[in-house]
Amino acid sequence: MAPNAPATIDPREAAHFGAMAADWWDPRGSSAMLHKLNPVRLRYIRAAIDQHWPGREQAFRPLDGKRALDVGCGAGLLAEPLARLGAAVTGLDAAPENIAAAKAHAEGQGLSIDYRATPVEAMAEDGFDLVTSMEVIEHVADPAAFVRALAAKLAPGGLMILSTPNRTPLSRLAMITIGESIGGIPKGTHDWGKFLTPEELTALLEEAGLNVTDSSGLSFDPARGFALSTNKAINYLLTARHKS
Repeated sequence: MAPNAPATIDPREAAHFGAMAADWWDPRGSSAMLHKLNPVRLRYIRAAIDQHWPGREQAFRPLDGKRALDVGCGAGLLAEPLARLGAAVTGLDAAPENIAAAKAHAEGQGLSIDYRATPVEAMAEDGFDLVTSMEVIEHVADPAAFVRALAAKLAPGGLMILSTPNRTPLSRLAMITIGESIGGIPKGTHDWGKFLTPEELTALLEEAGLNVTDSSGLSFDPARGFALSTNKAINYLLTARHKS
């Protein structure tokens, strides 16, 4: 997509998350819910990587030699593990405050990650082996255009992994009624009307020339926390690849 293509970033959403930058890496701060989600998402991502590129299931760095793009990277909660898995990682975020926090944290960890406060639509490079975007599409102004932009960055034979809340009565209860009152999610983080069902997101991916190859729910149990599940009522992950 041309560098001057309109961005799907919603400025109000960027400002909301930029205000959270200072304590993004505090597991008890405003991003506490993402810290709880991250290990489960990483298990799903690692399994997807191992299935998509078999033969390195026991390797510490299965993404050696591969390029990864994390869109809506925040302060790097996913970008850093991808770098540790061996990928050359580029992280994009709408909030410059998040990018500043991400760069500082990566430097402290001795990680080299190309962080940019750049819309994916304005990025010239493409051909990424892995494209991820976790809990982002529900915050953009035009989900269909956003998915097309993600698909345009994916290399032939590459893998895309997305996660997002489902639009169900249970997700409204869990993520807004409870989550934004006593659950640690900052008020105003979510607009339930912008949540996409798995069927809606699958349709957008197919329209962008991709096939969904796997999906999983993310469920929550007060005793065990988040876990991968067949139940997609609250949140879910999808993997996709170019149609052959």
